Amino acid sequence: MKKKSLKIIKIILIIILLFIVIRLFHPTWTPFIKGENSISELTKVTINGVGLEVMIRGNDRNNPVLIFVHGGPCCSEIPYVRKYQKHLEKDFTIVHYDQRGSGKSYKFGEDYSMVTAATHTNDLIALTEYMKEYLGKEQVILIGHSYGTYIATMAASQRPDLYQAYIGIGQMSNTIESELSSLAKCLTAAENAGNETDVKYLKSLETAISNGESITPRSYVRKYGFAARKIDDNGDYLKGFLFGTEYNLLDAIRFYTASIKYQDALIMEALDNPITGIVTEIKIPVYFVMGKYDGMTSPETAENYLNSITGEGTKELTLFDESAHYPQFEEEEKFHQWMKDIFCN
Repeated sequence: MKKKSLKIIKIILIIILLFIVIRLFHPTWTPFIKGENSISELTKVTINGVGLEVMIRGNDRNNPVLIFVHGGPCCSEIPYVRKYQKHLEKDFTIVHYDQRGSGKSYKFGEDYSMVTAATHTNDLIALTEYMKEYLGKEQVILIGHSYGTYIATMAASQRPDLYQAYIGIGQMSNTIESELSSLAKCLTAAENAGNETDVKYLKSLETAISNGESITPRSYVRKYGFAARKIDDNGDYLKGFLFGTEYNLLDAIRFYTASIKYQDALIMEALDNPITGIVTEIKIPVYFVMGKYDGMTSPETAENYLNSITGEGTKELTLFDESAHYPQFEEEEKFHQWMKDIFCN
């Protein structure tokens, strides 16, 4: 019986090892979308001299084009985003890309320490110009999420001729005010839960956050439901890395290597240089989409920023009542309908 058990364990270990080896190196792709004019591509394009991984999906190439700018920093959404955009793909052609030095755009051995938000903004503008020509559009719709709004807001301000509109989801604003708002939400939740240890620790952070030296710990933002309420984004990443078609395990290693090496510097750059002091005018329609329970970026502070922006066209904030930091995923059908109402009529 003992020999039989050891044999079973050995077989299981061999299967696990084979799975890891296969997942490390298997080719990646994005599933085909049926239709004569559909598009489903996962490819690398050269932008400003570097290779950026791009995923393009949509039922009809003639539909309006959306360019999504991921957050993090360094947190591509390509590994799992397809799960949440099946409705959008019916009415829009959707472009996702991994930013320079992030995810599948990270090249082992390269030094990305000199990459800044300005670098990312220049890449986004160049990618937009490339996609306009490739997809045959005069303008595209620009969407930033979380840290991606820091980049996208600058691109929208610098090159309004490229974009039909700008949408900031989980919009960054005055970083210190936003982080203090997040801290206050976590403190209130901890007090209501009677977690005195958490209350004491969170209170100890107020000075550092007020001085722009730190942010509200994301582990506490998650713990008290201010990151995601209706999805499991960390679980989605894990499933995408282990079983998805767009990323293999080697890509997952790229993802985490880039995050560990470069995320903190980009976060501190945004803390030291709030977007509110960089972009004060946007000459196209501007929409902020915020989750009511967002503790990563403050809806209240974002609204103050929106009201301060000058420019031509619409300025509108929409609050999603059941969401935290991911309203486009947490309430995907509602987000799809909101997009249709604005851009497909």
